[in-house]
Amino acid sequence: MPVAAQSIYGGFSANIARRLLDGLLPINEKLHFNFRLWDGTVWGAGQPRFTVILKGPAALRPLLLCPNELSLGEAYIYGDIDIEGDIETACELGESSSAPKPAATLEKAAIRFLSSLAVGDRARVSRPLDKSGPAHSKSRDRQVIRYHYDLPVPFYALWLDERMVYSCAYFARPEDDIDTAQLRKLDYICRKLRLRRGDYVLDIGCGWGGLVIHAATHYGAKVLGITLSVPQAEFARQRIHEAGLDQQCRVEVCDYRDLEPSRRFDKIVSVGMFEHVGKALLPEYFNIAFQMLRPGGVFLNHGIACSATYRREGPSFSDRYVFPDGELVPISTTLQAAEEAGFEVRDVESMREHYVLTARCWVQRLEASAAEAIRLTDDTTYRIWRLYMAGAARRFQAGRFNLFQTLFVKSLDGKSRLPLTRQGWYDDDFRFRDGGSLFEPDISVVSCTSARAP
Repeated sequence: MPVAAQSIYGGFSANIARRLLDGLLPINEKLHFNFRLWDGTVWGAGQPRFTVILKGPAALRPLLLCPNELSLGEAYIYGDIDIEGDIETACELGESSSAPKPAATLEKAAIRFLSSLAVGDRARVSRPLDKSGPAHSKSRDRQVIRYHYDLPVPFYALWLDERMVYSCAYFARPEDDIDTAQLRKLDYICRKLRLRRGDYVLDIGCGWGGLVIHAATHYGAKVLGITLSVPQAEFARQRIHEAGLDQQCRVEVCDYRDLEPSRRFDKIVSVGMFEHVGKALLPEYFNIAFQMLRPGGVFLNHGIACSATYRREGPSFSDRYVFPDGELVPISTTLQAAEEAGFEVRDVESMREHYVLTARCWVQRLEASAAEAIRLTDDTTYRIWRLYMAGAARRFQAGRFNLFQTLFVKSLDGKSRLPLTRQGWYDDDFRFRDGGSLFEPDISVVSCTSARAP
């Protein structure tokens, strides 16, 4: 450490820290937050909704020298700072802090001092993925999907609903519990698809099999689910077997691009997988779905979109620690790609507020099981997921992100076979009506050219 910095900042008193914080972010009563310094000194609002705990002088580095989403997120997940209270509101503070501040506003001695400080041990946890291969290639997609989804199943079970549905739920009222809202979502999707007994359904990115099992059990559909996560597929198969549905549905480890081209489905659904496709591959994604869907069939695509005016500043915490290669596009981009593939757009429903409620439920459940989550994984992983989901709630609340359920039709002689109003999806009950499928699928047949690839 330079002598000048050591003489001025060696003790790094509370007064010095306060002065630096005053220069960074004047007290904002609207945010209702405070900082608690390493010596117990408190700076900020009197009745905080959350408290940022600075573990030592090094915690000031990302706040003062390089404030952006990634640096602030890393300061939290690696333990340089801690957050007590409402972490979703704390994400709002992170956004307001992330505008670059000119280093000249700090004393040169302070800059040298802060730059010399050691931060939390980044080497002790190997969560960041060392990706290889072109983005959205099959091999790289397998890497990033398994990075995100191959955590222990009991970890996800701590905060997901009882059916293990990892996508936006559907709330009738804000106070609904997550189990009720997810069950409502599964049924809503089946009604939008107008599932009937014997319909042959493809679920792209089926997760742990919640929709596969619901469609087979309550609507008599025959369902093929695909995922790139081996633990997801194994867990889904176990649930299918326990439910006695082995002859009616199955789950394979398969890339949607490796499905046998000759396969045809009455209905196709994709829930929570679309974010992994990538803008450049949207034409291929929709062309494959169009080719595999029979004339008169419908394709429901449920995915996150960004606002057309959204611009990310700085590196992404999510891309490095949560969803490597995840890519969001505006809904207008999605609709154009689908139409160019031949689909008719029949319905676009925003569920933005539902995602806010969903993410908040997940955060609350994860926080309530913090000790067990850390035991199943580690402290850094727990912090990553707490921060990621709280940040997602914040972005949806602010309108930067949205969640759309979009229904596409492969028209047959100009006929969509859909109800005139959305109310038909609630009133019409197609459960166990005969579907009159054009096909007689053998659900036991492997349907993917690389279904058993590692």
